[in-house]
Amino acid sequence: QARLVESGGGLVQAGASLRLSCAASGRSFVSYAMGWFRQAPGKEREFVASINWKGEDRYYSRSVNGRATISRESANMGTLQIYSLKPEDTAIYYCVAGEVFIATIDPHEWEYWGQGTQVTVSA
Repeated sequence: QARLVESGGGLVQAGASLRLSCAASGRSFVSYAMGWFRQAPGKEREFVASINWKGEDRYYSRSVNGRATISRESANMGTLQIYSLKPEDTAIYYCVAGEVFIATIDPHEWEYWGQGTQVTVSA
């Protein structure tokens, strides 16, 4: 059974950086884009960033563009680094995978989801 597992969340102060990792298992995701969504309390899930299956093309939301780097270490491993964290970055961050274009910001289009990792940024 295909599975995505996130790690690296936690409590950090504003201005700090954080590195989230996503480990996929159960099948090969070599042809799948990988990405990240987040959901803050009381808000809808929001697209954050994505990377294509080759790891060459990336797409970022306006909210993190210039403050984040998405990478792909292998077909089944990806990371998201966010710099200069702000309190409004506080959310549960989800790793996703799907056979989609990287500019796909509709969460329903992404096939696989992890359980999420909490990121809390204190002021």
